[in-house]
This record gives sequence, C-alpha cells and structure tokens, in this order.
Amino acid sequence: MIIYNVTTNIHESVHDQWMIWMQHKHIPEMLATGKFSSARMVRVLIEEEMGGVTYSVQYTTDSRETLQKYYQEEGAVFREEGLKLFGDKMLAFRTELEVISEH
Repeated sequence: MIIYNVTTNIHESVHDQWMIWMQHKHIPEMLATGKFSSARMVRVLIEEEMGGVTYSVQYTTDSRETLQKYYQEEGAVFREEGLKLFGDKMLAFRTELEVISEH
C-alpha cells in the first residue's frame, strides 16, 4: 500500500475558502478518479515562521503503478486548479510513502 501525502501551508486570508474547496470538491474529485481508496486530512500541529496553517492530506492507493497513472492522467490538472484558485497563498509539497506494517 502506498500513501500519497500532500502537505499544504495555506494563508489565513484564504483558509476558510480553501477548506471548503478541499472537503467538498478537491478530495471527493481525487477519490472519484478511482485511483485512491481513502483520504485522511490532518492538521500539522506546528506554527510556521511564515504563518499560515499547515495540513497534510494522505491519499491511500494500492501501488506505485497506480500512483504513476494518477500523475500521468490527472495530476497536473489537480495541481493547476489549486494554483489557479489560491496562487501564492498556498504552498504544497508531495511525498510518497510505502506502508510497511500496521498494528
């Protein structure tokens, strides 16, 4: 199992708008691609020097191959939408994680 983790720092001035977009549009659309079986959104409990609020969204998928298909087929469109809506008020980075065991 692979976790596609997207960590985002969002500026306070667009925080509420971003949160609505994430929970009611972006995450449901990511799941609707059929490439992810679940998503979890968590708040990162540190205060950034640059300000803003930081979140991590963890999308679970079955394999790196499926994740690569996401990158090839939908990834750019999803990234562009976020940039178009929130521009420099949003800073995101992505991490791929492999689940070794769950207890």
